[in-house]
Amino acid sequence: MKVIAVSGGVISGLGKGITTSSLGRLLKARGIPVTIIKIDPYLNVDAGTMNPYQHGEVFVLDDGTEADLDLGNYERFLGQSLVGTHNLTTGKIYRSVIEKERRGDFLGNTVQIIPHVTGEIKRAIREVAQAAGAEVALVEVGGTVGDIESMPFLEALRELSYELGEGHMAFVHTTLVPVVGPVGEAKTKPTQHSVRELRAIGIRPTMIVARGPAPLSPDIKAKISLFCDVPPEAVISVPDQPTIYEVPLLLEAQGVGQHLTKLLGLPDRVPDYTAWKEFLATYRKGEGHVEVAVVGKYTELRDAYLSHIEAFHHVQGRLGATIHLQWYDADDLPRNPGALARLRRSDAILVPGGFGSRGVEGKAIAIQIARDQPIPFLGVCYGFQMAAVEFARHALNLAQANTTEVDPHTPDPVVCLLEEQKGVAGLGGTMRLGAQRVLLTPGSRISEVYGRTEIWERHRHRYEINPAYLDRFREHGLQVSGRSPDGRVEVLELPDHPFFLGVQFHPEFLSRPEAPHPLYLELVRSALARKEVPAAVASPPAVT
Repeated sequence: MKVIAVSGGVISGLGKGITTSSLGRLLKARGIPVTIIKIDPYLNVDAGTMNPYQHGEVFVLDDGTEADLDLGNYERFLGQSLVGTHNLTTGKIYRSVIEKERRGDFLGNTVQIIPHVTGEIKRAIREVAQAAGAEVALVEVGGTVGDIESMPFLEALRELSYELGEGHMAFVHTTLVPVVGPVGEAKTKPTQHSVRELRAIGIRPTMIVARGPAPLSPDIKAKISLFCDVPPEAVISVPDQPTIYEVPLLLEAQGVGQHLTKLLGLPDRVPDYTAWKEFLATYRKGEGHVEVAVVGKYTELRDAYLSHIEAFHHVQGRLGATIHLQWYDADDLPRNPGALARLRRSDAILVPGGFGSRGVEGKAIAIQIARDQPIPFLGVCYGFQMAAVEFARHALNLAQANTTEVDPHTPDPVVCLLEEQKGVAGLGGTMRLGAQRVLLTPGSRISEVYGRTEIWERHRHRYEINPAYLDRFREHGLQVSGRSPDGRVEVLELPDHPFFLGVQFHPEFLSRPEAPHPLYLELVRSALARKEVPAAVASPPAVT
């Protein structure tokens, strides 16, 4: 087994995940089987109970694991699905060690961080790599070097390097080279201190990826090489890019692929980036412009909707039209006439998922605008549920219709708690999660979009559409065009609307650069078509 460990220094949020994903892409382009493991040093077992404002979106895997958002980057860059074992957390590791201690697996020994916790970490890494059939396992360590939380993981990687032997492991350290002062001078001192921290725990980096606003000059590269004891060719400059998908080619141009294959004794085949380069060439075209309104409750932190953002990037790479996302705070929207006026001028509207009561009325207003104008609309999870609530209120005249998540005593519970959820006490890992089969109605708009009548999509929810209202929905034009095999409502659509679809699942998780998700693709296509046909001059309908 070969291992590439990616650590970070100075500050978090430097792009370790993109660096790790890009390294994986470099190796995969050479036909080398790879897999990626994300280490999150927090004590949570998984990301499922975390506030999006603290940690960004929760990325759901096929097996139902609620994981760190970097797992999404890995899947998108590698074009392959991962499972829950690819996301290690302190909570998972300590829980496993404690369960073994309770069973008596340690035969009376005193259980300690070294060797028992570090041993469990190494075992997990080896098992994931073997199960994936990977020749190279990339391991990203979350946080920054020097954090107390990450010390057991870095120690485990140091031990693993010793066990694997020379030529089987590389340490890539991602660090910040800030540019400060009136003359714009690049400063290497943060990198020097970060590498010193890493070397103090017994790890010598074999490559340094230097992040910053501008490319490193040769003299700055030479200085980092001298002070950090790495070859000049192993100091890699990664300045900010227009899109993260430029990074693999940027690394390739600096010889990273050749350097790593030589270091690890891997075959240095000619890499194939044909499809990747075609995606980027189309992405850069800028033929046309579409403004998509995103109406959500976590819009102050874009990472809360990262997979949606990337899905639109993938569509831009297929269609060549520039897609501009306009963000609307759902909580602010009802009392902001200016924002409402701008929303009415949008080319398309996306209402993504979320939880709780805050912002639901703003989402309902956005959905009413999309339905009445008509503006191409996609509602995802909570957005889908609020589309049902909005339709019940304004098409069925059920003024107090709501979801019981917001109003447990509503006289018209259009959306209600899943039956199997009513006895659930805990929150972590207890929702309807992961890849589920969905049966689409033949001849429906959504079956035409997918080009088939059976799909698998990832889910994450507790509440669902109340079937008691489906007959009245159908009588007034809102059709159920997708169900689970056991009859749950998965898709709602308006056949007489240019594009109005609500889906219970999360299509954003399955979009890829070389395979954009068909729902986002069709949403943007509908928006482009609408721009080509001048809208009839009419007063906008009142929003209630």
